[in-house]
Amino acid sequence: MAVNLYFVGTAGSGKTTLTKAFKDWMDQQGYQAVTVNLDPGADNLPYAVDIDVRDWVSLSEVMREQELGPNGAQIVSADMVAMKSQEIRKVMDEYECHYFLIDTPGQMELFTFREASREMVRTLGERSLINFLFDPVLSKQPSGFVSLMSLAATTQFRFDIPYFPVLSKSDLLSEEEMEKITSWSKDFWRLDTALREKASPETQVSIELIKSIQNMGLQRGITPVSSVDQQGLEEIYTAVQDAFFGGDDLMTD
Repeated sequence: MAVNLYFVGTAGSGKTTLTKAFKDWMDQQGYQAVTVNLDPGADNLPYAVDIDVRDWVSLSEVMREQELGPNGAQIVSADMVAMKSQEIRKVMDEYECHYFLIDTPGQMELFTFREASREMVRTLGERSLINFLFDPVLSKQPSGFVSLMSLAATTQFRFDIPYFPVLSKSDLLSEEEMEKITSWSKDFWRLDTALREKASPETQVSIELIKSIQNMGLQRGITPVSSVDQQGLEEIYTAVQDAFFGGDDLMTD
């Protein structure tokens, strides 16, 4: 049975680019992977799409036919996509592969916070893992990092499937910045200290948030990933093996 690997994150965090990079890496390793685009408003995707939701739902057509602006059309389209989940699943079942690499909409809330999306994820398959992308610019500030941690935790709760946090576009960060961010993800005491050093009206809220995340057992060490130099891609693969195959390697026949 194949694994559905979702790429989820805030707008501009690099979901589509990472989908392409991981697909290229999988091809290089000899693993079978099928790309799935769930963004009806996507334009100029950098990878060859095997299963494209735009074959069922087009954002531009929704805007024209229902006389909606971009924001309203995106909401309507997101629900329309979810209604097509059974049809999408039938197409997925026609493939024999190890992985479905699922590129989610650019606006994260259209995927994460729509009730219809929860049903769609269930329909597309129970063996699923969310790759949650932490934007490197936001992550450099302790308050921004806590905000992304909260979004990651919320996403995991919404879908109730395993998630793997990655620091996307890590090639844009210095070694010092990467070390600081990864240390925050592993040691909340360091994150707490960094928050208190940059005291602001949001500091106490952020501190309470990290306590809640820690108490719920959702603390995860973050993995730096770069689509440019392929850093961290093997770690994503390993996380899936650990989650579903007891660490055994999933090899091609």
